[in-house]
Amino acid sequence: MPIYIGTGSTGDDSCREAGTKFLRIFSLEFLMSNIKHIVLFGAGKSATVLIDYLKEIATENVWKVTVADSNLETAKSKVGMHALAKAVSVNIKNANERRDLIEQADIVVSLMPPNLHYLIAIDCVDLKKNLLTASYVDEQIKILEPEIKKRNLFFLCEMGLDPGIDHMSAMQLFHRIKDQGGEVISFKSHCGGLVAPESDDNPWHYKISWNPRNIVLAGKSGAVYKENGEEVYVPYEELFDAGRAITIPGADTYAYYPNRDSLHYISLYDLHHVETFLRTTLRHPEFCFGWKNIIDLKLTDEEKVYRTDGMSYAQFFREHFEKHGFGEWLSNMLTTRLNYATEMMQKLMQLIEAEQEAAQEGVETDEEIMMIDEKGDLTTLDVDDVKDKAAESVAYKMHEANLSMKQLFYLGLDDRTLINKGLCSAADVLQIILEKKLSLQSRDKDMIVMMHDIDYRINNIQSNIKSTLAVKGTDNVHTAMATTVGLPLGIAAKLILEGQIKETGLHIPVKPGIYEPVLKELRKHGIIFHEE
Repeated sequence: MPIYIGTGSTGDDSCREAGTKFLRIFSLEFLMSNIKHIVLFGAGKSATVLIDYLKEIATENVWKVTVADSNLETAKSKVGMHALAKAVSVNIKNANERRDLIEQADIVVSLMPPNLHYLIAIDCVDLKKNLLTASYVDEQIKILEPEIKKRNLFFLCEMGLDPGIDHMSAMQLFHRIKDQGGEVISFKSHCGGLVAPESDDNPWHYKISWNPRNIVLAGKSGAVYKENGEEVYVPYEELFDAGRAITIPGADTYAYYPNRDSLHYISLYDLHHVETFLRTTLRHPEFCFGWKNIIDLKLTDEEKVYRTDGMSYAQFFREHFEKHGFGEWLSNMLTTRLNYATEMMQKLMQLIEAEQEAAQEGVETDEEIMMIDEKGDLTTLDVDDVKDKAAESVAYKMHEANLSMKQLFYLGLDDRTLINKGLCSAADVLQIILEKKLSLQSRDKDMIVMMHDIDYRINNIQSNIKSTLAVKGTDNVHTAMATTVGLPLGIAAKLILEGQIKETGLHIPVKPGIYEPVLKELRKHGIIFHEE
């Protein structure tokens, strides 16, 4: 629809007035057809802050923004009323719809599920459009690398939080150390999307702030990393060990599980001689403990065997557990912990009785005893410390038994809510349940926490840097996750269109020409690392 500017000629000559009006309309339409155009695919949980940012830069620079999603109402609700931004519906698997949008773009941003990026990428190559995503570079995208380079295009992947901000902030530290003549000898990077303490009100100590499917299937490939010069592989069944813990300065103590393939990034980070290289995801210990149970109970299986129409949560759990020996699992879990508690209590009572007998006989007892600690090392402890640790250990084992049942009941062991989603896998049903039970409520806040723990050596003197980022969301829409995933993409799009980033080819953000201007802009939005 044409947009008229002004009120037209004040003269009496109607032809002159019509001609003037035509020129104004033509000039505006010519301007609109030549201004830069950003096309975003995906308006889900992680897109909210990105869309707000794109509207801001559209206003500042007179650029156009199109937000395309399969759910038009969702896209419209996030775009709102804006003269330079619009929401459209798209079936991403419809080649004509997809290509029509990409053809209009100067730059394309994809927040679609990772398995759909390739459809967008092949069109971007064919239509000679630059592409940004927050997802990992997969094998399909790698296959396109020669054509991307040949056509002088710029594809920037892993440009969100993790991966994304983690790459940029780590590389900035590495380059600073190398500029000082130093060498990195150990790198551990931890990052997690968590529930803020004031909104932490369930036994899982977790609420969903990003793609729920990724949460359900996290870790299925296991993980591999390097520690003390050795490669370490952790299978899926052992990945969620709540005993792996890290204390974050200014935050809390969290459990962590290793991310898929840390080794892949050693060469990309140019850390070929590093002794330890580990990238992890942070969670509360209770979450990791509970998720280990979820895996043991086969609740992340992907075979579609459940006809869920008319089936309640409770019926699903009953049918699933009958197939997978829930009674035996529960018995073993409780028996193991009760036996441990009983054994520890017996030993504790024996120690107390021995002290009492020695006191009655006037014999002095040793105030310290030697024992094997949790790491298998021989250590000396005060007797009173041994008592305290034994009591704590017994209490924790009993807590675990209680927590297991609390977490499962929270998911709906006795919930009559109907699923009604046709043929599903256990993983499908679990995702449906999590989206309801662990969703962020309107006043809830999430938070992201990231820490780089780097040991390095300069002139044979070893030092350590801990660089920490903590960001808290505003509400369940403007989340910390949406902020830290969306802003790097938006800022990169702006800098590319302005010509401040001039790379070509397939990249992740590990070059100074990419990460320096992006990190500088992120600091203006409160995304700031603190070092100690």
